[in-house]
Amino acid sequence: MTPAVRPRQPPRPWLLGSIAVLIYGFLNAPIAVLVIMSFNDSAILSLPFRGVTLDWYWTTFGDTAIQASLLNSLKVAAAATLGATTLGLLAAFAVYRYSFFGKTSFRIALNLPILLPGIVTGVAMLAYFSQLGLGLSLGTVMVGHVIFGLPVAFGPILARLSQFPRSLEEAAYDLGARPGQVYRGVIFPYIRSAVIAGALLAFTLSFDEVVVTLFLTGRENTLPMEIWSRLRTDITPEIAAVATLVLAASTLLVLMSQWIAHTDEVV
Repeated sequence: MTPAVRPRQPPRPWLLGSIAVLIYGFLNAPIAVLVIMSFNDSAILSLPFRGVTLDWYWTTFGDTAIQASLLNSLKVAAAATLGATTLGLLAAFAVYRYSFFGKTSFRIALNLPILLPGIVTGVAMLAYFSQLGLGLSLGTVMVGHVIFGLPVAFGPILARLSQFPRSLEEAAYDLGARPGQVYRGVIFPYIRSAVIAGALLAFTLSFDEVVVTLFLTGRENTLPMEIWSRLRTDITPEIAAVATLVLAASTLLVLMSQWIAHTDEVV
C-alpha cells in the first residue's frame, strides 16, 4: 500500500510576526522606559511613577550647562558634517572614476573607522594626537568626528554615483561643456540627494557620538558628554528629558535622510 501523504502545513506568518514584535519590543523597551520616565513627577530617575509633568523639560531648556554643551555639539557636528561630506564626495569620485593600485584596500580603509569598535578608534586617535603634541579640545573632537563620519557620507554618494548614466556626461562634453560645468549642471544634480542624505547621517552620528568623544574632548563638554558626566553624580529625570529630545532629533534626521534618498530613487 502507498503510504498516506500528509497534507502540507500552511505557512504561519503570524508566528514569525509575533516573534519579530517580541524581539523588537525587548530591544526598544529601555528607550520606551526612558521616554516615560522623562514625564515622571519625581525628584529621582526611578519608579514608582508618581504622575505626569513637563517640569523636567522646562528645567532642561533653562539649564545653562545643557545649553553650552548643546552649542558645542552643534559646532562639532556642523564642522564634522562639512568635513566628512567633502572628503566622502572626493573619495567617492576617486573610487568611481579612476582605477588605481590598491583601490580595494582604499575602500576598506575608508570604512574602517565605522567597522572598528569605537574604543579602538578613540584610543588610536588619542595616541596620534599625543604624538603630535596637540592638546585635547573641541578641535580634536571635530577631527575625530570627521574621520568617524567619513564612511557614512562616502557610502550613499558612491552608491548613487554607481547608478549615474555616463551618456549624460558624454553628451554634455559633446555640446562643448567644460568639466566644471558638467559637474555643476549634470553630475551634482544627479547625486545631490545622496550628498544630503550622507550629510544628515554624518551630522546625526557626530551629534550622538560618545566613545570617540570621551577620548578626544578637553574641558568643554558636548551634550552626550554632559549627560554622561551627570549620570555619575546626579541622576534626575532631567537627564531622561534631555535624552528624549536627542532621541527625537536624531530619529527625525535619520528619517529625513532616508526619505530624501528614497524620493530621489523613485524620481
